Amino acid sequence: MNKKIEQVPDFEGLVRVAAQHIVNVSQETIANHGQMAFALAGGSTPKKLYSLLAGDPFRSQIPWGSIHFFWGDERHVPPDHQDSNYRMAREALLAHVPVPDDHVHRIPSEMQNAEEAADSYERELREYFQLAPGQNPRFDLILLGLGPDGHTASLFPGTPAVHDTTRLVAAPWVKKFSTFRITLTPAILNKADHVMFLVSGQDKAEALRSVLEGPYQPEVFPAQVIHPAQGQLIWLVDKEAAGCLRSPLTV
Repeated sequence: MNKKIEQVPDFEGLVRVAAQHIVNVSQETIANHGQMAFALAGGSTPKKLYSLLAGDPFRSQIPWGSIHFFWGDERHVPPDHQDSNYRMAREALLAHVPVPDDHVHRIPSEMQNAEEAADSYERELREYFQLAPGQNPRFDLILLGLGPDGHTASLFPGTPAVHDTTRLVAAPWVKKFSTFRITLTPAILNKADHVMFLVSGQDKAEALRSVLEGPYQPEVFPAQVIHPAQGQLIWLVDKEAAGCLRSPLTV
């Protein structure tokens, strides 16, 4: 694993640096392989990033027609719901760039049974990546965030999905929200070529310190389970999020 932690002075700088990373990865990946599989994240920081990518100068630098979009996790709500990660990404990014409809692979979160939605998405992944039994897909880029409780995607503390290495997609019950979530599992997240965390704000500082510098306790801090064996892991953090780190980061 190639791991990098990069501190950026503020939120605006964070999303701009992230946008440039996405430009670089997309250009390189598509030049080498002809297409790219990109798993998106939900949340306020990615929303700002998506809006930035949809405008100049980044919009013109990305070969949109060669990218297939997926989601790292989703709320168990219909796609037009205000809490939908798909809806957020569509409104902030996908509706504003030339992406073919069949390149958008959303989680069917409107299904009444979250477990069935997870199974359906796993079948779609297996079909797209043309996986043989026992194989895991290899995303070119996965975007992740970090919650104040140390969760990432919808891998929450104390949920079995944190240690799921057999399924590709799980539907954990998240007690703190009294709802199901649908999420990619570590089996996929640790197979990617590039995994990029975006972490912003003082409310993430304690969690970031625990994940990066604390003992390995993925049941407590699930983001610790993300360590792609052969890919690049990059943590992009702003100054506020890095405020509790014992080892200061250089800007």
